[in-house]
Amino acid sequence: MRLILIVLVCAMFVSVGQQQPPPTHTPPTPGSEPDVKLPDGRSQRNAIAKEDYQKSLDDAREMVKLAEALQSELEKNDQFVISVSEIRKTEDIEKLAKRIRSRLKRY
Repeated sequence: MRLILIVLVCAMFVSVGQQQPPPTHTPPTPGSEPDVKLPDGRSQRNAIAKEDYQKSLDDAREMVKLAEALQSELEKNDQFVISVSEIRKTEDIEKLAKRIRSRLKRY
């Protein structure tokens, strides 16, 4: 009788240990989120994408201006020394490029 009781208790522990854990809440994937509408009826996702696109275009225009100014300063310079303003322009160009890249990586 004890043997049967011990076997049943062991079988109960084994069956409890094999049960699946309850499913945890998984975060929604970006594509499965419902599309939120703005008060004027436009899609919020599309409005954000359009704004990011305009910012990227503005940053790209600014980057081109800085690159052209840097090029003209380098061509004018007959010495083999780079000024501090030229270095700052390269840093600004790099910041703009990183900003554009980070916006593009979102999509």
